[in-house]
Amino acid sequence: MKKEEKISLLQDIIRIKSENGNEAEVANFIEKILKKYGIESKIVPYSNGRSNLVATISNGKGKTLGLTGHMDVVAAGESSDWLYPPYEAHIDGNKMYGRGTTDMKSGLMAMVIAMIELKEQGVPINGTIKLLATVGEEVGELGSEQLTQQGYVDDINGLIIGEPTNYNLMYTHMGSINYKVTSYGKAAHSSMPELGINAINHLNNFIAIVNEKMTDVTAKYKNDILGRTIHSVTTIQGGTQVNSIPNEASLQGNIRSIPEFSNDQVIALLENIINKLNKKEQYNMKLEIQYNKIPVKADEKSDLIQAIQSQFSKTLPLVSSAGTTDAAEFTKSKHPFDFVVFGPGVSNKAHQINEYVEIDNYIDMIDKYQSIAKTYLI
Repeated sequence: MKKEEKISLLQDIIRIKSENGNEAEVANFIEKILKKYGIESKIVPYSNGRSNLVATISNGKGKTLGLTGHMDVVAAGESSDWLYPPYEAHIDGNKMYGRGTTDMKSGLMAMVIAMIELKEQGVPINGTIKLLATVGEEVGELGSEQLTQQGYVDDINGLIIGEPTNYNLMYTHMGSINYKVTSYGKAAHSSMPELGINAINHLNNFIAIVNEKMTDVTAKYKNDILGRTIHSVTTIQGGTQVNSIPNEASLQGNIRSIPEFSNDQVIALLENIINKLNKKEQYNMKLEIQYNKIPVKADEKSDLIQAIQSQFSKTLPLVSSAGTTDAAEFTKSKHPFDFVVFGPGVSNKAHQINEYVEIDNYIDMIDKYQSIAKTYLI
């Protein structure tokens, strides 16, 4: 495939607006490309307008190498804030701008083209390459959860997640917990607050307690690689008008977890705070865990990582991340496997205005994925 076509295909997929949904259009686009080159794929529906895609090339022997990327992107925000329209895939020098260029359609398309070129070369592959394109990574890793539960990763020996790492190898990342607390009170006129129950005041008490407790956890527990637990209250909603006592208020919080203070321990701490507050007079609070992803860690000396390192004259740095990836779900497979996060893109541009990918990086990763596959599938 010529370089110009590789660039054009990335532009085409960037121009599909898959903000927190509409992945079915992306999956259909990839399916069409693969079929053109004689690779059959399977669409795995998730919900209306949302579908995963799975494709393989194989000789029926040896190990299975998985290549995976998500098809959804986060919202672009105001187009006027961008240097170029976020879904135009504008090229300026060595940079392609647009929502999803870095996170992570460049990684996904590099994997698709690498798979096509491996088949086109006609060189027998000693094993299987399996492409897994997922929905909903940005909003709960929905597709990877579904594919894992349905057994699509049960045969995998190694998995490369094509998130942007800028020539670093991410082999471990923190867990992530999103929670919501709702406080129920009683409405009254603000001139007669004694006749009501102020839901915001009760929510405020929870904030004070949870911040104190989580600060203690952060101080006490540390992972040598990932660091310390991170907790933030991130949204608050409550009240209807300024002269009424609010009868309901809610907040959302996020916690980045480490193995030393597990997700289960974090959730138990939150539940304990709520239970104690609800024993107080007039308190009525509810806790909801909206998102619960565990920390993950791969073997930094695995065959997969060694296969990647062998493609470079200098050893690539091994890094960690506070962010989470589809690995948090895929690693719940029935059997363990090697994995690493390794893909084109500038990681600190993910979710940012004027997100871009360096075209040379994208083109190089197409070649690197092929050479890694040949090395790993010996």
